[in-house]
Amino acid sequence: MRVVTTVPQDDLRNTAAVARQAEAAGFDGLITLENRHDPFLAHAVAALATERIELGTAVAIAFPRSPMVVANACWDLQVTSRGRFVLGLGPQIRPHNEKRFSVPWSAPAPRMRDYVNALRAIWTAWEKGTKLDYRGTHYTFTLMTPNFVPPSRGFRMVPITLAAVGEHTLRLAGELADGVRLHSFCTRRYLEEAVLPRLHEGLARNNRSRSQLEITGGGFIATGPDAASVAKAVEFVRMRVAFYGSTPAYWPVLELHGLGDLARKLNAMSKQGQWTGMTAAIPDDVVHLFAAVGTHQEIAGVVAQRFGGLVDTIYASANSAMQSDLPPDVLQDIHKLPTAFTGYVTPW
Repeated sequence: MRVVTTVPQDDLRNTAAVARQAEAAGFDGLITLENRHDPFLAHAVAALATERIELGTAVAIAFPRSPMVVANACWDLQVTSRGRFVLGLGPQIRPHNEKRFSVPWSAPAPRMRDYVNALRAIWTAWEKGTKLDYRGTHYTFTLMTPNFVPPSRGFRMVPITLAAVGEHTLRLAGELADGVRLHSFCTRRYLEEAVLPRLHEGLARNNRSRSQLEITGGGFIATGPDAASVAKAVEFVRMRVAFYGSTPAYWPVLELHGLGDLARKLNAMSKQGQWTGMTAAIPDDVVHLFAAVGTHQEIAGVVAQRFGGLVDTIYASANSAMQSDLPPDVLQDIHKLPTAFTGYVTPW
């Protein structure tokens, strides 16, 4: 099983040192988020500071950006990292698109299909020197003069992983993407009964093998060197579960566990600004549904119980300001857990 962690995004002067430390410790990947900061810039710094570790967005919000803009950013990061970049894309929910980014909303799964196909068409035209003639439902790209074509450096096509929560985006990820980035607001039961069946339906649509699809995430990790640090991590998870649980888009997870009343309570409290009260409303047993909890000495075994046989890669940290402190020997123990994914297949 692979383990990825975050890098600082609030001040890029801090990114290089953390990236080097993560690579030296044995982490498999560095991820950025799109919350308060741009998801691409930190990877330019990390690419120059490291040699082996994978770099990826988890995730960049797609629809506020033209696929052409994203294609350029990814191409440059792939060159700078010498082929180590992975693009993670997500649609975000309707209110954020319309009210935070001021972009029109449409059904996310069909639009994301068009987005992914457009990216691959653009990259292929650049790599092979062919005419760009992509005509989709939402995006059309037909103009590409030599002055705007970046030179090929012979690296693989950037793998594309998709954030997926609902059944339509899960099927799309299985059908079209190189990987799926699952939300941390997820339980093992939800993985087994809702997520994996939809992913396998998508894989079957395109006659793809499970070994070609990387499944990342699907829960939190709450760990530390001692009980006090674990307790602090648990409180962070409790806060996040309360926040996500108040959002109707994530209610199917709670409903599966008979927690629909809690979801509606959290939603009502959020509208009243009762953020502290929301966190207090999450009992310990609910926290443990969403997280692997244990000290560094215990966590590899807990990860095996919580994620084993279901996912290929886990997030060791869920916040760019909270880097993981998992020691190298624990990472090695987690690496020993078997997974189905064998590597990205991204032929030109």
